[in-house]
Amino acid sequence: MRLTVRRALSALLLAAALPIAAVAQGRLTTPKQFFGHEIGEDYWLPNYTQFVKWWETLAKESDRMVLDTIGFTAENRPQLMAIVSSPENIKNREKYRQIVERLSHAEGVTEAQAKALAKEGKAVIWIDGGLHATEVLGANQLIETNWQFVSQNDEETLRILNDVIIVFVHANPDGMELVANWYMRESDPKKRNMQIPRLYQKYIGHDNNRDFYANNQPETINMNRALFQEWYPQIMYNHHQTGPAGTVMFAPPFRDPMNYNLHSLIMTGLDQVGSAMHARFVAEYKPGVTMRSSTLYSTWWNGGLRTGAYFHNIVGLLTETIGNPTPMRIPFVPDKLMRNADLP
Repeated sequence: MRLTVRRALSALLLAAALPIAAVAQGRLTTPKQFFGHEIGEDYWLPNYTQFVKWWETLAKESDRMVLDTIGFTAENRPQLMAIVSSPENIKNREKYRQIVERLSHAEGVTEAQAKALAKEGKAVIWIDGGLHATEVLGANQLIETNWQFVSQNDEETLRILNDVIIVFVHANPDGMELVANWYMRESDPKKRNMQIPRLYQKYIGHDNNRDFYANNQPETINMNRALFQEWYPQIMYNHHQTGPAGTVMFAPPFRDPMNYNLHSLIMTGLDQVGSAMHARFVAEYKPGVTMRSSTLYSTWWNGGLRTGAYFHNIVGLLTETIGNPTPMRIPFVPDKLMRNADLP
């Protein structure tokens, strides 16, 4: 399982519990030092208990990150959010949260005030992972992507941290614990599998991504509150792992027909951000990322985590990536070997 998420994210540019305060950034514990494995390593998965301890360790070591709990799951695990930005932005995160809240509500805000607030504020980007727990890339990229933003000091990373507040949110803690424990129970790596014995989220399993309009489950309630009542991101990024056969990943733009119930700025924003992601992959000679008519994903399903965001004026991104902790081959699909407008 190879994680290419960070490069895609580079193109894009408080909750219930008390935050864990960070000391001035010094030497950071690497994922390899903490887990004993590289993130994305074959035949290995961390569980949510390890995930929590890792984020707690990183939040204590880094001044670019604070850790909050947005609520608890159906099995009473803490559902964590990591807030990542420059040290100065982290110190002033409540000020910037209030700016995006005021802009989002827009009540009593003149055009001149809106422009001034936009200039003063910071962009807020939401990145979740782990919603569908057997699609293990999502939860693992939360570890890797977060790590790269708190540890790297190149010009691009520092610019993003200065301009953006990133909120990383685990979407299904119970599922990560179940799937990882089930997969790792076999001492022989070749016998490890994803054939879990029960639903990976209590009551609803895979249908957790049908609950974001009904708002029934505690995890959904936690995320909807953080999304639409607290942080008001301009962009949210929802990870999945059912890549179209013969490709590596799907990323927006989405296929026609467009959802005419959505504002045109949402649709053009999706096209703009998605195209920037594709351009970055092409520039770095990373083929196999497809879009639009190459698959069935669209803006019409309105009950999901990223599609519900459209009705709150948020650019909701979806990627669907191929892969598994047990090594696999990309299926051979002859018509995917020739470049076209939707497979550059």
